Amino acid sequence: MTARILGRVATTAIAVSALALAGCSSTSEGETSTTPSESATASAAPTASADAAGTLETVTDGVLTIATGEPAYEPWVIGDDPTTGEGFEAAVAYAVAAELGYSPEDVTWVRTTFDSAIAPGAKDWDLNIQQFSVTEERKNAVDFSSPYYTTSQAVVAVEGGVAADATSVADLAGAAVGVTVGTTSYDVAVEALGEDNVQVFNSVADVVAALNAGQIDAFVTDLPGAFYSAAVEVENGVIVGQFAGSEGGDEFAFVLPKDSANTEAVTAAVDTLAGDGTLEALETEWLSEAVDVPVLN
Repeated sequence: MTARILGRVATTAIAVSALALAGCSSTSEGETSTTPSESATASAAPTASADAAGTLETVTDGVLTIATGEPAYEPWVIGDDPTTGEGFEAAVAYAVAAELGYSPEDVTWVRTTFDSAIAPGAKDWDLNIQQFSVTEERKNAVDFSSPYYTTSQAVVAVEGGVAADATSVADLAGAAVGVTVGTTSYDVAVEALGEDNVQVFNSVADVVAALNAGQIDAFVTDLPGAFYSAAVEVENGVIVGQFAGSEGGDEFAFVLPKDSANTEAVTAAVDTLAGDGTLEALETEWLSEAVDVPVLN
């Protein structure tokens, strides 16, 4: 089995993660608290400046309670078990906890629905992470940290098609590439491929239908959407790769209760991890290498 096919098989397991972006999470809630694997936490050791553990106002004294979806899908959380620290968001959560001064043993995980997390009202968790895009409307009900990830744009094709084996932008020359009008995907595709080489459609559904009908060879969409499309919407779909850069993409951030006393500290922790390269390294590990989605240079 080739690496590309393995990437597509892995994608199948993570397909429904894109549904979380639309608030389609399970309604069940639960709690777990175990220690992540040694390898998963090797890069998440508390720094010398991490002294917030004694000053944060948490729902349980001395414990940082982090919420995620039920279930939580790959590559955000591997095996629906955030306590291992494996998967992009699980790893980011433990890195932030460490920056805040919490050891892995002092982190407890609970589960929530997507919609309940961003609804007004009291919360039984300190942080929530499940691909929440920062929007002005949501800021009326909850707080957001600094973004820990900005979505990149990816190319979806059909396995065995003319675009499926592209490893660079140049390899897409001559391919019919579809994109949805008025989107960041359109802007990225036109800049990378040229306006004459891009076919424009009115909606994502139209682009997907065109690929399935053989009218185009590939299409460009955001990476979380690509995970879903390649596994569910496109027959024999495969993610060819992702474009370098993420300008104009959706920003994912931790959600905190509205007017939380911890928002500033969590934001500072995320900013530190962004500045020292930790977030970039975790993104490469879990959203590129682990799921075989290379950058198309």
